[in-house]
Amino acid sequence: MIKPTATLLALFLSVGAQAAVLQPLEDNPRVRGEFLAAAVGDEIRKNCPTISARMFRVLRKANELEDYALSLGYSRDDIKEMRKSPAAKARLKALRDAYLVRNGVTKGDAESYCRLGYEEIEKNSLTGWLLRAN
Repeated sequence: MIKPTATLLALFLSVGAQAAVLQPLEDNPRVRGEFLAAAVGDEIRKNCPTISARMFRVLRKANELEDYALSLGYSRDDIKEMRKSPAAKARLKALRDAYLVRNGVTKGDAESYCRLGYEEIEKNSLTGWLLRAN
């Protein structure tokens, strides 16, 4: 016979371990990095007329990232909440804008966006992998 105390302790430990592992999804380095790469790429393609998104790659990477988050124990609702969260969006925008500035992009200067886009494509960074020169 299983002792109630042992069962309760096992349940507590398993729930506690899972809770300790699940940090806010946007704090996961892989999730944050891949969202940042996509956000930078999106800003480049919107501001550079000679670069576009590789939509099949973007969708594939989004599906892979969702699978990754689910494998860590996050739910689809957790993922949706992070994507829709105004606070998470604001943090991502700040990271994106800082990255663009560090890499010489000037708001309103299409050439600076194109230059960075071509550099990212040449490096085959994740951002570059998601983009295509037209």
